[in-house]
Amino acid sequence: MNTTNNFRSAAILIGTGIILGALGAHLLKKILLEQQLISFETGVRYQIYGGFSVLVFSILEVITKKSLKLIVLTNIMGVCIFSFSIYFLALKDVLGLPVIISKILGPITPIGGLLQIVSWVIFILRANKIFFN
Repeated sequence: MNTTNNFRSAAILIGTGIILGALGAHLLKKILLEQQLISFETGVRYQIYGGFSVLVFSILEVITKKSLKLIVLTNIMGVCIFSFSIYFLALKDVLGLPVIISKILGPITPIGGLLQIVSWVIFILRANKIFFN
């Protein structure tokens, strides 16, 4: 991934996060139960955090291109797995999804969070290596 693609990815994550947040605040508020809406909002929040993370990683030129690619890809994969699994879990009743969706997506959601954490750990290790060597 190059810097242009990273910025595009960040813009897509942040922009769609804002759109989904507005959707949740206005339309889904009338449809979802309170706990479902809270879960949906959590997905939106972490999607936007992930978008800003990609932006920050891309702006900092201290990271090698190879490391940056790994950091950004790990972060984007984590955001997508985490946030979108939460969206589907929150909307499963509205979308008429089968019960099995909860059994599949429930355990997958933390994997997305873990991938986001891994991207930050890689970033910190690489930045420390550059600044403190």
